[in-house]
Amino acid sequence: MSYDAELGDHKQGDAVSQQVQPSDVRVALAMPEELAARQFTEAEWDRLREIADPGDRVLTEYHSASAAAVLAEVEVLITSWGAPRIDATALSAAPKLRAIVHAAGTVRFLVADEVWDAGISVSSMADLNGLPVAEYTLAMILLENKRVLPVTEEFRRLRDRPAEEWYEPDAGNYRKRVGLISASRIGRRVAELLRPFDLEVVIADPFCDAAEIAALGATKIELDELISTSDIVSLHAPLLPETIGMIGTELLQQLRDGATLINTARGKIIDHDALITELRTGRFRAVLDVTDPEPPPADSPLWDLPNVVLTPHLAGSKGAEIRRMANGAIDEVARIVRGEPLQFQVPPERRNTVA
Repeated sequence: MSYDAELGDHKQGDAVSQQVQPSDVRVALAMPEELAARQFTEAEWDRLREIADPGDRVLTEYHSASAAAVLAEVEVLITSWGAPRIDATALSAAPKLRAIVHAAGTVRFLVADEVWDAGISVSSMADLNGLPVAEYTLAMILLENKRVLPVTEEFRRLRDRPAEEWYEPDAGNYRKRVGLISASRIGRRVAELLRPFDLEVVIADPFCDAAEIAALGATKIELDELISTSDIVSLHAPLLPETIGMIGTELLQQLRDGATLINTARGKIIDHDALITELRTGRFRAVLDVTDPEPPPADSPLWDLPNVVLTPHLAGSKGAEIRRMANGAIDEVARIVRGEPLQFQVPPERRNTVA
């Protein structure tokens, strides 16, 4: 399935809701009011009102009498970052609830087991939140292969054009190997985004066969080979007990000289003590959008190492991008009104891995 096809009709926006006649399905938003004002602008409220009855109040808690009155009638709850947890008590106050649509990423800590056990449908916009992560990763791959960031710093230091020999002989985006660790949602999207470029893409993922990875335009190889032969190594594995610290001294020492390690997944996947030790050798570079802890302590060497690029967990949806997830959530409400399956429903049996 192609990158665009996987994202589906979230791009259609208003076209999705225009196919739906106004209904009396009761919808409520649950999230901090400040976030609701940024994520659901008047345009999003207008779209929602065209297909359902969202009322005019944003829930920030579930225990007051006024919140209980809303919950008593709500059929679809739209949540986002910072929403109060939906536990057994909240569920008991919402007897008509049939779906939770999360206009953000993970629902693992938002939805209690009782909700899943009650058969409530849960949908997450994690796929849409992953889109800017994939775009960030693509940008960093291209910039790092071209050596734009270190050359920029040298240019600034010299206040003159760096000598030609300062550039590495093989710098550039031509026939370089890009290694992706995990064919996760975001890993797959990065592979799709890399298709137009003259780059070799390899993926290490024990849960995907070679044919599935070949369909992404990539080649399946083992993790050790990926680490030791790739010019760019990009982490896209989920944070699970077995992935905590999976990138440690042994693998870091296998990185080829001049390589770049990119982490947009989770900081805990890398052993940061080992990472700092290996980065101090100057053999390779690192682009870290996530760290452990996050942000790094003020005295962390990561702040001062010249071969490290730190960004403050901004790869995911920021600014106007959060409205993509709002519109994706509204599209899901439209599907509920039409009696159609949810596009981004989280399978209950996989809630601890994909949610």
